[in-house]
Amino acid sequence: MVGISRREALGGLASAAALPEAAAAARSTPSIRLRKIATEEAFMVPEFVEPMRAVLAKGGPSLDLPLLKLLYERRSPTAPAPPPGSRDASALQLLPKLLDIGASRLAEMDANGVDMHILSIAMPGPQMFEAAEATSLARVANDRLRSAIDANPKRFAGLACFAPQDPSTAAREMERAMTALKLNGFIVNSHTDNLYLDDERFAPILEAAEALDAPLYIHPRAPSDGMAAPFRDYRLEGATWGYGVEVATHVLRLMMSGTLDRFPKLKIVVGHMGEALPFWLWRLDFMAQPGSRAGRRNKLTPSEYMARNIWITTSGVEDPAALRFCIDKLGADRIMWAIDHPFQPTPPAVRFIETAPLSDSERARIAHRNAEILFKIDPA
Repeated sequence: MVGISRREALGGLASAAALPEAAAAARSTPSIRLRKIATEEAFMVPEFVEPMRAVLAKGGPSLDLPLLKLLYERRSPTAPAPPPGSRDASALQLLPKLLDIGASRLAEMDANGVDMHILSIAMPGPQMFEAAEATSLARVANDRLRSAIDANPKRFAGLACFAPQDPSTAAREMERAMTALKLNGFIVNSHTDNLYLDDERFAPILEAAEALDAPLYIHPRAPSDGMAAPFRDYRLEGATWGYGVEVATHVLRLMMSGTLDRFPKLKIVVGHMGEALPFWLWRLDFMAQPGSRAGRRNKLTPSEYMARNIWITTSGVEDPAALRFCIDKLGADRIMWAIDHPFQPTPPAVRFIETAPLSDSERARIAHRNAEILFKIDPA
């Protein structure tokens, strides 16, 4: 009998252990061409640029201002350039990418095998302008969006923006966006004038979304003034932490206020793997049972609202373990793939949906089928 060294024996064990992993990896790679519809892809129109610069010149306490300054402020030719590869250097490249809803964006999509972007106006949309200007700019943005879709109808779909500052006029624009422009839903960049959609004044907006049977994507912006103080240090106001906390709070206000009981057919979409809400559901249900101290106004548990009213996207969270948890908690039919272009890079997001350990059915639903159904997009 030939002797086997300890090193050889361990090597054999390692090889044997690797076989199931290799098989799993093989199963996780789609066997056919996977349609990919990216559901949270930002754009901007030129008409917003100068009004946004006017907002920046006015200043104020809003925690959105630091990022907006990087995006929109004119740089002095003598100003020192930010370090290459830094967050500030990357931000300076974002506005040209946001303004491009044509050739360069399509080329990047083609290079990475992305079939469609569902376009939505970049944060904060028209929500930091005075009401009349915001209403006018929302209309311009929606018309521009329709033109971009008409130029590339198989590559782009779109979510209409509106000006919550004037809810009745916003509702009329929402109706125009769906009936005349044939857009695919709505985008709201969370709070407006430091108020959330559970406030009674916004009821016409929720009534319109429900009546039009169109999803409302609640996209982040920095925390409102009332919750801003702890986020001002360490750049916590944005995607690192503040955005997720802010949108999760917004969604919980809709649940706990009874707003989702008043509008039971509302379809709400939140990004970034559900802004951590799936991971909190057990505790939320425990603390907010209907009739409890925290659940005095809600008729259902948070889990029940999630199952009935909420869809999530993967934007900016490319973690297979987090995705698997959300599938197990919410179901694969409540999750949609997204990139978060141009704030997140495209290649890793594509690798994620193509290689995450999913069944073929789960992968297809998350990559495109759920978006086709929810946003009423024709199957390929």
